[in-house]
Amino acid sequence: MQKQKQAAVDNSHEPLSRLLGILASPWTMLLLHGLHIEGPMRFGELKRWLGTISTKTLTERLRMLEAEGWVTRDYKPTVPPQVTYTLTERVLELDGVMNELDRIAERWYGKGGTRK
Repeated sequence: MQKQKQAAVDNSHEPLSRLLGILASPWTMLLLHGLHIEGPMRFGELKRWLGTISTKTLTERLRMLEAEGWVTRDYKPTVPPQVTYTLTERVLELDGVMNELDRIAERWYGKGGTRK
């Protein structure tokens, strides 16, 4: 009878895995980038800024980011209702990372979108 070894579960990578899972969600980085460079925006402004994103996807991403504490949703009961989205202090910790990714993207792909 052979002993079966149970692999020890190493959860040390779990926080990074969670962070990267959120950042890797479609549209999330662009949405965060938009709020980062433009500041607080309403839903329609975000949709126009992002371009081809669907209303459903934008709604899902904003709800996910709000649940994670990355975005705040400020609701004003006016007619029509006014909802503004803002990055939280937590996400501002990514400022250097986002700026560096922007510089790399510009260097690699430039304004024309082709690899240099």
